[in-house]
Formats: sequence, C-alpha cells, structure tokens
Amino acid sequence: MHSSHLLLEEPIRMASILEPSKSSFFPALTKIVGTLGPKSRSVETLSGCLKSGMSVARFDFSWGDAEYHQETLDNLKIAVKSTKKLCAVMLDTVGPELQVINKSEKAITLKADGLVTLTPNQDQEASSEVLPINFNGLAKAVKKGDTIFVGQYLFTGSETTSVWLEVDEVKGDDVICLSRNAATLAGSLFTLHASQVHIDLPTLTEKDKEVISTWGVQNKIDFLSLSYCRHAEDVRQTREMLKKLGDLSQTQIFAKIENVEGLTHFDEILQEADGIILSRGNLGIDLPPEKVFLFQKAALYKCNMAGKPAVLTRVVDSMTDNLRPTRAEATDVANAVLDGSDAILLGAETLRGLYPVETISTVGRICAEAEKVFNQDLYFKKTVKYVGEPMSHLESIASSAVRAAIKVKASVIICFTSSGRAARLIAKYRPTMPVISVVIPRVKTNQLKWSFSGAFEARQSLIVRGLFPMLADPRHPAESTSATNESVLKVALDHGKQAGVIKSHDRVVVCQKVGDASVVKIIELED
Repeated sequence: MHSSHLLLEEPIRMASILEPSKSSFFPALTKIVGTLGPKSRSVETLSGCLKSGMSVARFDFSWGDAEYHQETLDNLKIAVKSTKKLCAVMLDTVGPELQVINKSEKAITLKADGLVTLTPNQDQEASSEVLPINFNGLAKAVKKGDTIFVGQYLFTGSETTSVWLEVDEVKGDDVICLSRNAATLAGSLFTLHASQVHIDLPTLTEKDKEVISTWGVQNKIDFLSLSYCRHAEDVRQTREMLKKLGDLSQTQIFAKIENVEGLTHFDEILQEADGIILSRGNLGIDLPPEKVFLFQKAALYKCNMAGKPAVLTRVVDSMTDNLRPTRAEATDVANAVLDGSDAILLGAETLRGLYPVETISTVGRICAEAEKVFNQDLYFKKTVKYVGEPMSHLESIASSAVRAAIKVKASVIICFTSSGRAARLIAKYRPTMPVISVVIPRVKTNQLKWSFSGAFEARQSLIVRGLFPMLADPRHPAESTSATNESVLKVALDHGKQAGVIKSHDRVVVCQKVGDASVVKIIELED
C-alpha cells in the first residue's frame, strides 16, 4: 500500500497514472458509511456492501418505523457473521426537520412563477396551490424575500425533484410563496428547508428520544448522528440523556452540521462532540454554493487537528440511478480524501439507489487512489506544529510510532489498546499504512455479573481513517510485565498475514504498554 506512494507535488509520469492499482485486503483507508433502506436490506446485498468496504451502517429514522429498521439490522447481523467483516451501527435522529405532508401520495407539479401556500393546517390536501407542513411557527420565522426549498429526498441538486420558493407574503399562520422553478414532487413526504432561518424546535425531538431509548438501547448503537446540531449545548444534553441509558453511555455522538447556526458555533460543537458529519445536502442550500468548499476544507482541517473523525456526505448522487459517477463527483470524493476526511457517507445512493454495492466499491477505489498521493509528510509536520510542545505522553508515543513506521517503510502499525484512544491518536497522524488496533477487553463487574468491555471500542474505530480493529482474547493480557508480549502480538501478526497486509521480511511497528511504560518497537519478520 505504502510502496506505491506518489506525491502530486513531485513530477508524475503521466503514463504511470494508467498502471493498474494493486489490490489490497482493505479496499481503502478511508471508511464508508452506508445508509440502509429499501434497496440495501437483504442479506445478500448487505454481504456485498460489507465485502465492498462498508464499515458503518446508518439507520435514518426520518422515515421507516423501528420494526422496519430492526428487520434490516437483523439481516445485517447475519451478513456480518457470514462475511466475517465487522460493522458498526449509527442511528440518525430526525431532529427539527420540517416536512410537507402529502397524505394522498399523488405527484404534485409546481409551475415556475406560480404561487403556492405553505400552511400548518394538515387537514388540507396537498396540491400545486397548497402544501401542508408539520410546523406552525413558520409564519413567525420568515419574512418577505426569504428562501425556502422543498425537496424530494432532500435536494439532490436536481431541479426536477426540488423546488426553490421565495416568500411573497405572510398571512396569519400561512406563508405564500413564489415558485422560482418548475418541479414535480412525488411521494408521501418532502423535506422543507428555510434558508438561514432559525427554527424554534428542540434538536432532540420527543420522537427521537423515544427511538433512542427503545431501539437504540436494544441494539447498543455505536454512534448517534445528531441531526441539525446547532449549539454545543445540544451535544451536552444528548450526552446526559445517553448516560442515563446504561449501555449507551459509551455511544459516540457525531454532530451533524447542516445549517448556518451549526456553522457559526462549529468550534464549540467540535469540542463537545466525538466526531462531525458535514451534511452538505442541507448546508449546500443554506450557504451560497460558492462558499461550500471553504466550509468543507476549514471544517475538515479543524477536525483533523482535534483528532476527531470527520464524515462527509452527498458525494455521488448521480450513482443513485447510474452505474458510474460523474467526473465532478469522482474528483469530489478524491478531494474529500486529500482534504482529510475520515469517512464518506452515502445516503440515497445506498438507501434507494439501484447500485448500492457498486457505489460502495467505486467510492472505495477512488479513495484508495487519492490516499496514494496524500502528502503525509506535510500533514504530519502541520499536525505536530499544531499540537505544539510539550506534547502529552500519549501524543508523543503516537507521533513517534507513525514517524518510525514511515522511516522504516513498515507494512502496518499494530497498536494494543483497551479504550481505543491510543489507536485513534496514531490514526490522527494519518500514517500511509493500515493501523491494526488490537482492542484488549477489560473485565468489569456491577457486583451482580461480570462483563467484558471492548466490542464498543473496536466497532467505534470503524469510522476512523486507517484504523482496522480486532478484538483480542481476554485471556491474553495487553499489558505485560515482560518486554515480550508474544501471545497477543502473534495473534495480531497472524491476522495481518491472513489479511494479506503482512508478508515475510516485512517490518512492523508495534505500539504497546509494558508495565507503566509505553513502548514503540520495530520488528522485522522472518520467513
């Protein structure tokens, strides 16, 4: 993986671009989050998704009930067993999402320059003149000239499935708008987005709380994607709630930034959250199009320096209906990797798209190509400079492990960890080789029963770029008083050999605790 590392900053022989890529056990270091739904819930399709490189499954509660999602998750568990590929579970909340209710489900056609009324009166039938909505405070929140988007499957950017409205007048609780384009809305539910307008609804709705405390607890979710996160306080309140839910006290909260309010409070949100999802679908209509790239690059840089995973959405929309992405989309995926994204989140492409498995493998291949030219040296220097001196003990060990691995051209870094923190810190320095994070289970008791921790920590590294977890046998200790910790190390090396990332005569960098000291060692493998 590391041997074919090129740099865009150095002259590339153009013909070399056409050389076939070497296949690798890990499709890419960058992770892929797939949203599961109608087109991706059979065991067969899910097995294909896992083999193609999906490592996190997202369950979006904006649609579908708990029972539907449970069936999908049960199928995923069968696919995980049969493919032997780990997969984490992410629950995506609905949040203060405004929706147009179309009970009859008949397609609605809107004409350009026509007038349409948005009303909170849900008894009215949806038509090209009237759109009933699920929020009665819209008239108080908007004013003449404001922009409102109504979109099927949330503004794919396609002008035929989403409509751009301009507020013409506010009449009591109704908002009368002028349609800027012609569009046909089909389906029972459309999302409504008022651009740069504060919507006075809680970030965690009552429905969200109910889903988390029932479905979330039952399935011990690894990640909670907090939709429409607008303030750090949103994350704090959600964490308080999770702490009271026993098993979910370890669930990581990923703040989804999807409007100007979230953008304005980004720094405080980043401090509180475990990771960030840059939801470009909504952001792309809340911000002027020419500003989106700037937010993306700035936000990814901040996440990278904080060592927190950053996930990017809306990359290959056209693959919902097509086998190949557009050139712009393929370039966009590669740029996301070069900008420092940890994971790419696929929405409609896997949820209702015709080619979920092909989409995952295409995105994985683009990511792998971009990783080959990622300037790790420059990135490493930037990160070390940002962290400053004196470095913390762990930070110093992590950066030394990456530096050593690059200098000796190691094929992998093996890190022993129980909380997962050491492995995440190594990944923060973006080594060019995979990091096998060996999670050592810890035994805990609540006086009534014994239990092992470790499964959560292992699955949560499935969203971090370059981290590949394996659970160690709890009978082999990670911390060893002797300097050789052969048993666990041997298991990890065998795992690497089976995976095809370690061959004889390779060098491997190992990061482990010996007694109270942290040690980085380089081992050269025999035949």
